[in-house]
Amino acid sequence: MQPSRSMLRPAIAVALVTALVATAGCSWFRKDNALYAPAPQDRPLEVPPDLDRPDTSSAMVVPESGTTSVTRSTMDAPTAAPQGAGSGFNVAAPRDEVFQRVEPLLAGIEGVTVVSKAQLLGTYDVDAGDSRFLVRVSQSGEGTYVSAVDPRGLPATGEEAVRVIEALRAGLAQ
Repeated sequence: MQPSRSMLRPAIAVALVTALVATAGCSWFRKDNALYAPAPQDRPLEVPPDLDRPDTSSAMVVPESGTTSVTRSTMDAPTAAPQGAGSGFNVAAPRDEVFQRVEPLLAGIEGVTVVSKAQLLGTYDVDAGDSRFLVRVSQSGEGTYVSAVDPRGLPATGEEAVRVIEALRAGLAQ
């Protein structure tokens, strides 16, 4: 026996309504995820597990043997200046006047070349033999302090620096 057309129509209608309700967004059939409710720019950032740590493949390897300390250095202690040799001296005159008098004195010292000068800073960049250092002229109390300074900013105590400072001391004493 074959079903009649009159019975087939309601069955198709029921199947069509059921399919329409299932796909139309009824809350019974929809999966809700709170992460996707806000706007895309407000969602939490998802970071893959291997990207949440810094790359240490080219990092420095810490040696296994021996103890090391940041405060302990392998550098030798700086050598002390020869007894009686200072890296600077005081002059009882204004700074600008002393600065002007230092340049001709430096030009008169054998083997000394003034590479550059900065009057605002009160410094002369000096080449003396194999040494490079600054001759600094700075205001000090009532007078002026003339000193030799190495590239690290420490008092220059090498032979050439001491020779230049002693020549300047003698020249400015006149």
